[in-house]
Amino acid sequence: ELAVDAAGKLQPPTADDTNLVGWYAKGVSPGEQGTAIIAGHVDTTTSAAVFADLRELEMGDRFTVERADGRKATFVVDNADTFAKDDFPDQRVYADTRDAEVRLITCAGDYDHSAKDYTENLVVFAHLV
Repeated sequence: ELAVDAAGKLQPPTADDTNLVGWYAKGVSPGEQGTAIIAGHVDTTTSAAVFADLRELEMGDRFTVERADGRKATFVVDNADTFAKDDFPDQRVYADTRDAEVRLITCAGDYDHSAKDYTENLVVFAHLV
């Protein structure tokens, strides 16, 4: 489960498991009405991670989320956008929706060695089919 820090930023899952994604549990579950938030690493200090190929998703592509309750939710990509971390559009990304939607979030852009973080986030916007 993902948390939000004191500054209101979504905290990524631990980097110990490169295949781990995190879900913001205070929001809706993927496939339920509203906006579900899932985040994962693009890489770690040792290897590529679960969202290494997220940038390859294009409008119309489908993906499936396997939920903890055993159900599966299939989504179709509406679009993918990259945003500077210091100008992240919280309302656009996290706003609640009337339909079942999901946002997949990972790091993008250049790696800032002094900050030990990427400069941007890639967000994939998708809806339930």
